[in-house]
Amino acid sequence: MLNIHNLSISFQGEYLFEDITFKLSPGDRIGLIGKNGAGKSTMLKILAKELEPDSGQIAADKNLSIGFLKQDIDFELGRTVLEESYEAFKDIKTLEAKIEDINEQLVKRTDYESDGYHQLMVDLNEIQHQYEILGGYNYQGETEKILQGLGFKRSDFEKLTDTFSGGWRMRIELAKLLLQNNDILLLDEPTNHLDIESIIWLEGFLKNYPGAVVIVSHDKMFLDNVTNRTIEISLGRIYDYNKPYSKFLVLRQEIKEQQLATQKNQQKQIEHTEKLIEKFRAKASKATMAQSLIKKLDRIDRIEVDEDDHAVMKLNFPVSIVPGKIVIEAHDISKKYDEVQVLKNINLTVERDSKIAFVGQNGQGKSTLAKIIVGEIKHQGTLKLGHNVQIAYFAQNQAEYLDGNKTVLDTMIDAANETNRSKVRDILGSFLFRGEEVDKYVRVLSGGERNRLALAKLLLQPLNVLVMDEPTNHLDIKSKNVLKEALKKFEGTLILVSHDRDFLQGLTNKVYEFKDHKIKEYLGDIDFYLEQRNVENLREVEKRDVVKEIPKESNKQTYEDQKKIKSLNNKLSNLEAKIQQLEKQIKEMDVELATNYDEAVSNPKFFDGYQSKKQELETLMEDWERVQEAIENL
Repeated sequence: MLNIHNLSISFQGEYLFEDITFKLSPGDRIGLIGKNGAGKSTMLKILAKELEPDSGQIAADKNLSIGFLKQDIDFELGRTVLEESYEAFKDIKTLEAKIEDINEQLVKRTDYESDGYHQLMVDLNEIQHQYEILGGYNYQGETEKILQGLGFKRSDFEKLTDTFSGGWRMRIELAKLLLQNNDILLLDEPTNHLDIESIIWLEGFLKNYPGAVVIVSHDKMFLDNVTNRTIEISLGRIYDYNKPYSKFLVLRQEIKEQQLATQKNQQKQIEHTEKLIEKFRAKASKATMAQSLIKKLDRIDRIEVDEDDHAVMKLNFPVSIVPGKIVIEAHDISKKYDEVQVLKNINLTVERDSKIAFVGQNGQGKSTLAKIIVGEIKHQGTLKLGHNVQIAYFAQNQAEYLDGNKTVLDTMIDAANETNRSKVRDILGSFLFRGEEVDKYVRVLSGGERNRLALAKLLLQPLNVLVMDEPTNHLDIKSKNVLKEALKKFEGTLILVSHDRDFLQGLTNKVYEFKDHKIKEYLGDIDFYLEQRNVENLREVEKRDVVKEIPKESNKQTYEDQKKIKSLNNKLSNLEAKIQQLEKQIKEMDVELATNYDEAVSNPKFFDGYQSKKQELETLMEDWERVQEAIENL
C-alpha cells in the first residue's frame, strides 16, 4: 500500500528522524507515539505529501487516496453542517450538477427525435450509472449517520458551520474524512475535541475501517482500544511492533532487558577472545591462530541496546495561601450566545480541596462555566468567590494566547514579577526548555511544546484554586503522566474540564455532567460516572489484537544449524582451556630449563615429557583451527 524507505528530515541542522523505513498495509491501525517535538505531526505531513523529506523514498500504490485530519482547519463561510459534510463527495456532487444540467435541457427541448436529444439521453444514462457506482443514492443517509455518531443532532444539520465552536467544526472535518473511504487515514489528535461518548463511537468506526489508519494521540485508552501496531519515534529512530500501546510498552521493556543480557554475554566473549589474541600475538608459532581470532572478532555484530529518551518535565503546583471553606458559590447562573441557550439556572457550591471533573458533550457549557468562574465572560445570576481565593486558569486554547514573535525566555520574563523573575530559567529547565531552546521563537514550537510553555507560565502566579480546560491537548503521554501526578499531589481545589478518561481516572472524586443547559452531580470518579451512564456496555467485551507474525528472514540459521554451532562452540571452549593449561605447563618447564639446565638435561624423562607436551599443543592448535573453520562455514 505505502512503503517508506530511508526517510530523513532535519530542522535547523538537527535530524528529527534519519533513515527510517516502514510499511503501511490494509488493516494496519497504527499508533504513532513519541515525546513532544519528536516529529509525529511532521511524519503525518510527509505521508500526506504536504511536506518534502530531505531524503528517502515513499512508494505508493496507484490511485492511493489519503485523508489527513490536521489540527488547523479553515471552513468556507456560509455553508451549513450538511453542505460542508457533502464536500467529502466532490465527484458525486459534480455528477449531480451534470444530471441537473441535462434534465434542465431535456425539459426545455422539444426535438425528441433529433440526434442531439438522443445523445442527451445517452449521456444522462451513463452519468446516472457512474452516480450509482459512486454511492450517489446513499451518501446523504451515510452522512447523517456519521454526523449523529459524532454527536450532532438533526436540528444541527441546517445550521451554519461558523455558528459552531472550533471543537464542533473539527468534528465536521472528521466526518468528511470518514465519509471519503480513503485508503489511508492520518489522524492528528482526533480525540482532542470529542466527548467521551463520541470517542467510543469513533473507536468502533476505526476498528472496522478496512484501510490503514495512522493516529497521533495522547489518549492511552483510545490507542489501546483502536490500534494493533505502535510506531514510536525516539531520538531520531523508530521502534515498530505489532502491538497496541500498553502491550508495546511491555514488549519494548522485555526486548531491552534481553538486549542488555545478550550484550553482557557477548562482551564476556569479546574480552576472552581479546585476551587470547594478546597471548598468541607475541609468539610466531601462534600467529595464524591470533589472526584467525582477530578476523572472528571483526565479524561479530556488536549488540546495541535501544536508547530511551527519559527526559520529562518536572511539575509541582504549590498552594499560595489557605482559602476559606467555601471557595465558589454560584446561584442561578445562565448564559446565552445570541439566541443559543447554553446554561440555565445553574447552582453550584465548591468546597475547599474539592477535586471536580466537568464532563459532557461539546457545546453543553463546560468551558463556559469555567470561564464564568474565572471572570472571563459576563453572565446572568450571581457568582461569589470565597475568602483568600486565588484562581489560576488554564484555557483550552491557552497556547494560542502566546505571542509567536517572542522567544520562550522572553515569554516567561514578561509574565514574571520581581519575586520570581530570577527563577524563570529554573522553571523553564524543569519544563525541558534548556540551553539554546529558551531562545527559540514560540512560532516554531510544536503544539505540545507550546502547552508546556503555557503550563510553565501558570507557575508564575499565586494560586490555591486551579481551573483547567482540556490541559492534556497536544501533550505527549509522558508529559501528560507528569501533569496527572502533579495534580494528584496538588493540595488546593481543582476543577478539570476533560474528555480524557485515562487522565481523569483517580484524579477527581466528583463529576458534573453538562446536558441540556443543566448540570448533574455524580459523587464518584469518572469510572463511577461511566457506570451510572451505562456507557461501558457500548464497548466490545473482548478485544482482539490483529497481529501478523513477523516473517522470519530467509538467511536465519535453521534449528539444526544452531545445535551444531552450539556443540562446536562448546568443543572450541574445551580446546582453548586445554591449550591454556598446556601452555602453562610448558612455560613452567621453560623456567626449569633456564634455572636448572644441568639437572634437567641429566633427566631423560624431562625431555621426553617436554617434547610430548609440545607435540600435544601443536595437535590441539590444529584441532582448534578446524573447529573454528567449521563454525565460520556454518
